[in-house]
Amino acid sequence: MNRQVAVVIVVRDGRERIARPLRALLALPEQPQVVVVDNDSRDGTAAFVLEHFGDERVRVVGLARNRGAAGRNAGVAVVATPYVAFAEDDSWYEPGALARAVALFDAHPRVGLLNAHVLVGEDARIEPLHADMVDTPVPDDPCLPGHRILSFLEGVSIVRRSAFCEVGGFDPQLGIGGPEEHLAADLLCCGWELRYVPQIVARHVPDHRAPSRRVRRLGLRNTLWFAWRRRPPRAALRWTWHVIADSPRDRTTLAAVAQALAGLPSALRRRRPLPAPVELQVALLDEQKRRSAARSYGGRRRRQPTPRPSGRAIS
Repeated sequence: MNRQVAVVIVVRDGRERIARPLRALLALPEQPQVVVVDNDSRDGTAAFVLEHFGDERVRVVGLARNRGAAGRNAGVAVVATPYVAFAEDDSWYEPGALARAVALFDAHPRVGLLNAHVLVGEDARIEPLHADMVDTPVPDDPCLPGHRILSFLEGVSIVRRSAFCEVGGFDPQLGIGGPEEHLAADLLCCGWELRYVPQIVARHVPDHRAPSRRVRRLGLRNTLWFAWRRRPPRAALRWTWHVIADSPRDRTTLAAVAQALAGLPSALRRRRPLPAPVELQVALLDEQKRRSAARSYGGRRRRQPTPRPSGRAIS
């Protein structure tokens, strides 16, 4: 069993889907330990994994309640490897990807997270968000691998365990729907580099077309909370206006805004503005994010979003 990298899968009601990623991960030449965090499934997922895959390389951590993305914190807590790869019941890594990640982490101690290059679906389409990860106005360090990023895709990223633990992992208050932005900011504030590396390849084969209404509602809420907690007042107001204007005029958007406003007092109490150097980088991406079709909230552009490797699997 690999002593350098482990894989943590978060799953909820994934009995019918989880066998495929587990088979792929267990066949990797890197032989990582695999930890399956069961987010209070109701379909017997944990029992299925134990019956068909339970051995010294696969461990199941059962949670008494659904913690959303923060379920990953429980998985990271039970592994001793210096690096941890995140996957879901519809995502996994290609052979050699984890070995490349380990080598890059070892060679670059400032790097805290690596986002894989994602091939989506059975036909292996390139994840559309990768276009937003290259050629950005954010200054980069040519001595580091890949491209500097300021957020990441939760289910296809590898973290340095010490960096993840330093910032406390995923925020349990967020649940699902865009918790990556919050964790990424915490890592950046502590001086860690986040990199998208095309040579590290992952697969994401969802069996659904678009995020559920619940995932979209929580995603909108969490985006607003991030603006209110971490951005300067003027930027927070601009981004609030953009999110609401770019969202469909429907009950899901109304519920998201209402829930965000209900949490506003807590958001203000927990407010920790980004340090000036980090805010400057984030601000440089604002216009690109507003124009990005891949990041649209589904309002005026009425797009059909590509399912992300973080969503229903932990919903």
